Amino acid sequence: MKSILEALQPLGRALMLPIAVLPIAGLLLRLGQPDLLDIAFLSAAGDAIFSHLGLLFAIGVATGFARDGNGAACLAGVVCFLVATEAGKVFLAVPADVVAGTATPTLEIVAAAWKAKAIARLDVPIGILSGLAGGLLYNRFSAIKLPEYLAFFGGRRFVPIVSGVAGLVFAVIFGAGFGILNAGVDQLSLAVSGSGAIGLFLFGLFNRLLLVTGLHHLVNNIVWFVAGDYHGTTGDLRRFFAGDPNAGAFMAGFFPVMMFGLPAACLAMYHAALPERRKAVGGMLFSLALTSALTGVTEPIEFSFMFLAPLLYAVHAVLTGLSMALMNALGVKLGFGFSAGLLDYVLNYGKATRPLLLLPVGAVYFALYYGLFRFFIRRFDLATPGREAEASVVAAAPVAGGRGAAFAQALGGGANLTTVSACTTRLRLIVVDQSAVDDAALKALGARGILRPSNAALQVVLGPIADVVAVEIRDALALGGPAVVARAAPVATIAAVPDTSAVRLSDAAFAALGGEDNIVTASRHPGRVRIELADDAAIDEPRLARLGLRATARPAAGQLHLLGTDATLATLIHTPA
Repeated sequence: MKSILEALQPLGRALMLPIAVLPIAGLLLRLGQPDLLDIAFLSAAGDAIFSHLGLLFAIGVATGFARDGNGAACLAGVVCFLVATEAGKVFLAVPADVVAGTATPTLEIVAAAWKAKAIARLDVPIGILSGLAGGLLYNRFSAIKLPEYLAFFGGRRFVPIVSGVAGLVFAVIFGAGFGILNAGVDQLSLAVSGSGAIGLFLFGLFNRLLLVTGLHHLVNNIVWFVAGDYHGTTGDLRRFFAGDPNAGAFMAGFFPVMMFGLPAACLAMYHAALPERRKAVGGMLFSLALTSALTGVTEPIEFSFMFLAPLLYAVHAVLTGLSMALMNALGVKLGFGFSAGLLDYVLNYGKATRPLLLLPVGAVYFALYYGLFRFFIRRFDLATPGREAEASVVAAAPVAGGRGAAFAQALGGGANLTTVSACTTRLRLIVVDQSAVDDAALKALGARGILRPSNAALQVVLGPIADVVAVEIRDALALGGPAVVARAAPVATIAAVPDTSAVRLSDAAFAALGGEDNIVTASRHPGRVRIELADDAAIDEPRLARLGLRATARPAAGQLHLLGTDATLATLIHTPA
């Protein structure tokens, strides 16, 4: 199970990259519409993003899965998507009733329009699969060597080529199998729309429960971008912005929780805090409450009590499910481009159905959250912020290199980091050794929560600054310096590998790694040797274990990092006589 969570972690992260552009898409689309500024080109600009979400998912997922986020992977995802969608149209048979009575000069135009609309129903699934193909094929083939007469097409240039072949496979699957797949989407849509209050309750409940693993994005993407159909537009979110009066049921229920409920929970935790600590936690809780109410970013609040008081989180998950069912029963349909905060509520008020009902429901939810949180905290003496056992917290010592270097050091140094990335509110990391991570130092640096989905996967909840911090960590590791190099430099894919570091391995290293022919490239970096292999299975594990290394890391197929002291690594490199 843990390996499954570790494998899905990059997908959850990658899905957030294209979703991050939806706020600007929603803003442009709404500002340009007649009920607001009535500026056609703004509305067209926003609609362009919603109309090409499949392409954006192909780019975003490829970036997330490529071991170093290289642009070749993005290009490969685009190539795969374009080949799959355009070649797939050839397999589609236009129904006779669509072209009945159409004049011959316009017959091809009508048929082409029907095919484009049909394949668009599956654009998000095709985009996600194309992105997976682009990213994974980049990891496998970006270092491939071809015969000299084909050398120009080797390495990264080969990746878009092989991704085009993958696109042909998808074209056959989605084109020839369109009838079956389209019927499946219809059945999914009917199941979702027919699930009623129970389905909405379960969606809200599991949306919050899956938040712990970061896999709630997978469920959200099915409901928000695939389920349902409105004149060829699919997904609850996209249909809402396309004007579907029945869309918004899978978004409306979040507004009472995020705008009213969780801010009330913060107030309850503030009042329940010990008097001598109330001032210390007050600023933090106020900031978290304001962020939730305005923008709908709630993870920092939820992680502040998720592990300290799991009972409260269970109550919160149930209340979220109930809110989804209640808002639907009242006929309220609300939508968002980013999340269920005040900004999205005001912006999309004109497209909503019965939006004013949010205010009385929100008032009830404010009272419910405040009352239930106060009751359970007092009744069971729950360790919410300001009531937990007071530990001797040492302020994070200044580290040369700034915040990024400080986080790198708290995470065990560069040698302990296999991948460094982020989604909306959390760092998503793969580490060599979980015990090398300093939880106390991370909390001193502002971490709201720390999750370990598997033996190697690590998530650090920071709030909206997570992506900026991830960039700073990668920059710090790329620059090196005492703060991060003292524990060895980064492994894996967080920085580009300079060509000047290429080395020839020693005979002992060749023997352990399957021979000289099995080595594609080898490069020396502080604290590690980075190796690209032709065949992972050729490694002689017993001999590798006898090389005296501190650890090894395998970030992706065909890639190996040997970690050790300078003296140990020196024995792996051939020294000319």
